[in-house]
Amino acid sequence: MNLSKKTPVISKEFVFQFIIITILFALWGIANDLTTPMVSTFKKVMPELSNTQASLVQFAFYFGYFFMALPAALFVRKYSYKSGIILGLILYATGAFLFYPAAHYQSYTFFLVSLWVITCGLAFLETTSNPLILFLGNKETATQRLNLAQAFNPIGAITGLVMAQFLVIKEIKSDDYTPAAFKALSSNELAKIRENDLGVISIPYIGLGIFVLIILVVIVFTKMPKTAHEDKMSISESFKKLFANKNYKHGVIAQAFYVGAQIMCWTFIFQYVDNINKTFGLELTATYYNITAMILFLIGRWVGTGLMKTTNPSKILMIFGIGGVLCACGAILLQGMPGLISLICISIFMSIMFPTIYGIALKDMGDEAKIGSAGLVMAIVGGALMPVMQGSILDWGGSGFSDIKILGFIPEINFSFILPLICLSVVAYYGYSTYKSSKKVLIIEEFKNVDIANSVI
Repeated sequence: MNLSKKTPVISKEFVFQFIIITILFALWGIANDLTTPMVSTFKKVMPELSNTQASLVQFAFYFGYFFMALPAALFVRKYSYKSGIILGLILYATGAFLFYPAAHYQSYTFFLVSLWVITCGLAFLETTSNPLILFLGNKETATQRLNLAQAFNPIGAITGLVMAQFLVIKEIKSDDYTPAAFKALSSNELAKIRENDLGVISIPYIGLGIFVLIILVVIVFTKMPKTAHEDKMSISESFKKLFANKNYKHGVIAQAFYVGAQIMCWTFIFQYVDNINKTFGLELTATYYNITAMILFLIGRWVGTGLMKTTNPSKILMIFGIGGVLCACGAILLQGMPGLISLICISIFMSIMFPTIYGIALKDMGDEAKIGSAGLVMAIVGGALMPVMQGSILDWGGSGFSDIKILGFIPEINFSFILPLICLSVVAYYGYSTYKSSKKVLIIEEFKNVDIANSVI
């Protein structure tokens, strides 16, 4: 169906609420990408960690989504969108402040718990904010509206990466030593360096916690739309209807694979660059390339959102999925800068995937959208599981990133991106299948219109 040019993407009465909620999209983008470089950072500060253990940073972070998404949806269903947002911000701030005692006790496990609490808060925010954005306007522009709101998420992501680079990575002392020199330090010297570096890691999170509290105050005094009139369907009926919806179930699967691909591409770009530096004698800064990926992601999101004014979202998802697969092939097969450029360009094609899958999966849903939202947020667990699998591939030959060569010429780090390739293939297929289904629906509607016209004549 072609959207009318007169149909606003955002209803006028909800413009202010849209702006406030959009800030939350940027806010969890900061947390996501402030945390992404921590896999590499903790490995440097705590060299005793394996690649698999270091990747538990992402497991702890994204497992919180899976754990808390359904309780968040039930909480919002019982109370309100606003209550869910407030509780989410409280948990977010609490997890951020827990970084202080985690640094004090120098406990890796404590850091993982802190990250988990943060994402329990983010689960509330995402479970609440995504369906709320869909509600703030005409249902025909819902997917486009969600893409517009999600377009501000990369701005937060870039902010998080900049914070990570200049407040953490540049300030940690562990990075000043070669592995051999680091091992040669005395126990007292190592203890001082670790104490300093863990304190450095905690500073941006504590600052972020303070900022979250400020946003919390603003939300408390913002009037949000009430949707209690929709709450007529029982929880059991909602689940029954969701499980019978093939489009929704496949959307949850596609979302899990997409998030897994996104987190792997943005997490292991640091190891990818480290291997290029070691292999070719370069001194590339991984964060700068990650920021470039974020900028391309942002551009792709805006372009994709614009295309949805005239093009079926499922068709765009299919095309972008295929583009991502081709770039993943380049990241695997190409060495040096060509491979890195291919890896960075994957972000262009991932840009519209999360909100587009979300919008397609929840299309034409009523009250069950609140519970359905939980399933799509729980799917973010893909970001917890996939990086650990990729980290285990890096450990095949040892702690390095090119200890063995697959097929005789592909380093472990390059080969590990076969996982994002598989994930993006799943997303492309979901786009294809839903596009095919939407065309069938359109044909049926056209035949119905013809029948009605003939009956009138």
